[in-house]
Amino acid sequence: MSQATVVFQKEKVQPAITSKIEEFHMLGYKEINENELWNYLQQKKWKKLKEEPPLYQIVNDILSVKIMDVMNYVTIESYRSNGLADLNNQEDFSDLFQ
Repeated sequence: MSQATVVFQKEKVQPAITSKIEEFHMLGYKEINENELWNYLQQKKWKKLKEEPPLYQIVNDILSVKIMDVMNYVTIESYRSNGLADLNNQEDFSDLFQ
């Protein structure tokens, strides 16, 4: 999907995104925001698609997201942005947690 299309589609499905974020917040996951949810969907659900999915599929994907999938994605992205992805072996991880 092109970047322009993604922005356009995001505006169209904003109510579904807002609803899902509100659901996450009601479940106690107040740290998840709309951008993190949208990034998860782009990187995990739609990245390998050859063409843009229909609008109903985008809404379905948003509403069916599980909190743990988003939390795992956000956690891994956080590690990457903090340089922890550079730890190459088990010894590096062991040293980190001692």
